[in-house]
Amino acid sequence: MLDAARGLGVDIDSVCGGRGLCGRCQVICTEGTFAKHAITSRVEHLSPVTDVEKQYEAQHEPLGNNYRLSCQALIQGDLVIDVPPESQMHRQLVRKQAEHRDIVLDTAVHLYYVEVQEADLAAPSGDLQRMLEALNSAWSLDSLTCAPVVLPGLQAALRQGQWRVTVAVLDQARIIAIWPGFKADVYGLAIDIGSTTIAVHLCKLTSGEVLATSGGMNPQIRFGEDLMSRVSYVMMHPGGAEELTIAVRHGINDLIAEVTGNNGIEPADVLQVSIAGNPIMHHLFLGLSPVELGTAPFALTTDAALNLDARSLDLNINPGAAVYVLPCIAGHVGADAAAMILAEEPHLFESTSLLIDIGTNAEIVLGNRDRLWACSSPTGPAFEGAQISCGQRAAPGAIERVRIDPETLEVRFSVIGSALWSNEPGFDGEVEAFGVTGICGSGIIEAVAEMYLCGVITEDGVIDESLASQSKGLVKAGRSWSFVLHPGERPIVVTQLDVRQIQLAKAALYAGVKLLMENAGVLSVDRIRLAGAFGNHIDTRYAMVLGLIPDCELENVGSAGNAAGTGARIALLNVAARREIETIVRRIEKIETAVEPGFQEYFVDAMAFPNKKDAFPNLFSVLSKPIPKKGSLTAGPAGRAKRRRSPRRR
Repeated sequence: MLDAARGLGVDIDSVCGGRGLCGRCQVICTEGTFAKHAITSRVEHLSPVTDVEKQYEAQHEPLGNNYRLSCQALIQGDLVIDVPPESQMHRQLVRKQAEHRDIVLDTAVHLYYVEVQEADLAAPSGDLQRMLEALNSAWSLDSLTCAPVVLPGLQAALRQGQWRVTVAVLDQARIIAIWPGFKADVYGLAIDIGSTTIAVHLCKLTSGEVLATSGGMNPQIRFGEDLMSRVSYVMMHPGGAEELTIAVRHGINDLIAEVTGNNGIEPADVLQVSIAGNPIMHHLFLGLSPVELGTAPFALTTDAALNLDARSLDLNINPGAAVYVLPCIAGHVGADAAAMILAEEPHLFESTSLLIDIGTNAEIVLGNRDRLWACSSPTGPAFEGAQISCGQRAAPGAIERVRIDPETLEVRFSVIGSALWSNEPGFDGEVEAFGVTGICGSGIIEAVAEMYLCGVITEDGVIDESLASQSKGLVKAGRSWSFVLHPGERPIVVTQLDVRQIQLAKAALYAGVKLLMENAGVLSVDRIRLAGAFGNHIDTRYAMVLGLIPDCELENVGSAGNAAGTGARIALLNVAARREIETIVRRIEKIETAVEPGFQEYFVDAMAFPNKKDAFPNLFSVLSKPIPKKGSLTAGPAGRAKRRRSPRRR
């Protein structure tokens, strides 16, 4: 299996060279019928466990259920194989760091230190009752109740602390945790559940400080790259929803263990959690079926904010910890969009703001302090490197920046893991450890935009084969053409189909934006903010060159970073913000792109670069429009082929 993976370009780690010594090449055989691939995968389709694997287990630890060493397993039938993150040579870089933000600290959980009267035969009463009386006397906390999870440890805490304890009170009404003696700090988690990645921010509730951020791949991805694939899996597999729920909760618990363990914090000291996610991630995390979200009218089980406890959600923190789930907006505009609004505050501006969270499903919000509109567009996973011939997720070796000389069509690029460009001395040595392995989302955006600006592709997205005589980078690929970014043992190329995938994705997004602008009655926007890991790393000029976003003054276009994570952090640390967003989402006007008659027309126009009908005066006041080279498919009369250098290249 390791040989097959290498032949297909699947990056499985192996330090020992396939001798079964290191255990780094472990993979999982996923069993079941996969209609998408028209196969049935079974463990029996692998050769039996070998003596080498048995020896590895004896010397190290048993392999997990359905785990095999890929260097030892022979393929003997149809299989679906999952390569876990720890076995991936080029692990995904989850770039969702916490943004700096001034937040008014007003958490739902507060600590109270109290001295309780000792138990006395002369004045018999329950330990809980005496503790409640002491809290009311010392802190004026009347009518408190106690969470059932606290009761089993109550008496031990009182006696261990010699009748002095610290209690955690939720919303001034309910005791959710207790410790013997004085407790100075407790912690909270802001969690952004994306369809591709999950980000967890660990915060100190007593100061609001972000202590650590950790991110990882959403384990659900093995059930489908995009949201609808996962809904289809649930529809076609009895118990599929439960599988996906278990997977995402397991992934979150792994990240919780990482951020708490690395910071010397006991998981039991985590008392508050806030959750943001798109509607399907929201439902699956909560253990709700997403099936109704797969077909019109895309009904949510609930769109309200939820207050739950950690034990009911199988989170490995204090079982009484309070979990706040932000409200959803509509069938495909979720709690992550609500969190984005909380972070970017378009409802406070007089000018018109456009917020876009770019992922496998783009969520779009437009408006100002008077009115807000929202919709979603199915962009698919192309912007994350999927469905691209040499595409990969953001990891060391992935091309993330591209420049093409407008005269010679020579390419230079940079890769994740190296500070050097490909034409700089020392580049080959710096990337030797991981190589140039593919192209990630930001890289494919820049590559296609540069190809358009240099005339390699036409306004309609066709690779101009007539330029083959002028550049060795243009190569025949079957019935179409490709453009080579990096020649090598495994060339990194952009194919005609890759360009089409980007066109489809960007057209879907732009059409959604145009529908909101139409409903708002505006011809332009004043401010654009791109959110999400992809939006954080894309060059906004290239996003506009492609027609991914509408024309706007470039200085007013910027990244919102991990806006969903920031919004979740605001909701974690400030209870007033929760009431604010719950009020805002009720007045947002939802536009359903699937039933809007104008969507298709906007989509067709948006297939062109940057757009068939819309002018981009702000963009082309900074960049020069591409001028076709002499002899190209789109060249006009003689003399028109003379090319100006773009101001950005001077």
